[in-house]
Amino acid sequence: MNSAEQAAGEKRVREQLVTPLLRRGLTKPASLTKDQFEDMVQDLCARLAYMSDVNLAALEEQAAASPSGKDHDRFPIANKLLEWAAVIQRPDESNSPLIRAVFAHDLGKDAVRDDWAPELLVDLRKSRRWPTEFALKRILESAKGARDRQHSIERRLARAESVSIIDAGWRDKRIAAM
Repeated sequence: MNSAEQAAGEKRVREQLVTPLLRRGLTKPASLTKDQFEDMVQDLCARLAYMSDVNLAALEEQAAASPSGKDHDRFPIANKLLEWAAVIQRPDESNSPLIRAVFAHDLGKDAVRDDWAPELLVDLRKSRRWPTEFALKRILESAKGARDRQHSIERRLARAESVSIIDAGWRDKRIAAM
């Protein structure tokens, strides 16, 4: 996303999410000062600039139905809105600093070299955390099964045997993820 698209996206978020929620009477969270609230909104607009109009409307509807605070009259905090937004419309992973950092690290390079990058990517999308030793063991086990399945499919294709549409689609998605 270039800077013009980012600016237009931020404006849409403010117009289609923030302003309607404020019009509904939701006020800043009690734990934030006015300046902190504006900083949160500004950051939220930047982070959600990727969302489409229809998905912003869905997020606004969900946020309006789930206000924060004891009296349910407070603007939801940014983390909650970002969590809901990721379910409604997943952000582009190429913009994730965590995913970029993991794949720039030796860990990510090893994953690409040793053919377990798709499974690492799936884990990063779910957890949004740097993989722990335990997570890496689980990822590697999952990758072994996936590699075996992919090799089996490719052997059948090499012998001109039929492959189910499900297997062919799964293989294509895994190759695309690599």
